[in-house]
Amino acid sequence: MGLTPTSLVLVCLLPTPRDLEIARLLGWYRIPLRTAPKVVAVDYLAFYQPSAFGNRGGQIEYVTPVRGHELTTRGELLKDEADHPHAKEEYYKIQIGALEKLKQAVVTERWKRITFLYTTGEHLLKAKTLNDLVVDGDERQLLWRSLRERAENEQLYKTGLPEADIPPDVLSALLGIKEIQTSYDAKKETSNDDFD
Repeated sequence: MGLTPTSLVLVCLLPTPRDLEIARLLGWYRIPLRTAPKVVAVDYLAFYQPSAFGNRGGQIEYVTPVRGHELTTRGELLKDEADHPHAKEEYYKIQIGALEKLKQAVVTERWKRITFLYTTGEHLLKAKTLNDLVVDGDERQLLWRSLRERAENEQLYKTGLPEADIPPDVLSALLGIKEIQTSYDAKKETSNDDFD
């Protein structure tokens, strides 16, 4: 298991066994944008299974590494539910790795209703109950600082495209431009004479 004590973990509600199969087979998890936590750029997701899982409900059995995320619609994610009332709503599609079963499930002492909870790998690896996942004291400040840094780094624009110096004639041919206009620098030099 790649989960380390310093891993940032988002505990998420896994509503139904079908959602577990989607995560396991298709490698993604969905979060409605309107109810999403502030930061989804975490290292791991831990899946809380509610009563819909029967005798396996009320616990966290699985974690998974986060590979990335994108914004899409529910209709694009679940094409077989095109008529769903929320089909046009925006959702985060969280790309995930293989599900990893915890050595010991994290259980609830009594019924809890949770949607999202941030914790650390250290707390998750030591937890026996859901209450053990709560980060408090000085560690809580450190957790929030880490989440804030992640959020700020996510806002930086990144592209996987290499830098390319394309000659103007090739670029105009690719874009379908018939005439190459005079360069910007030449226009700038002649128009600056008016302001002297």
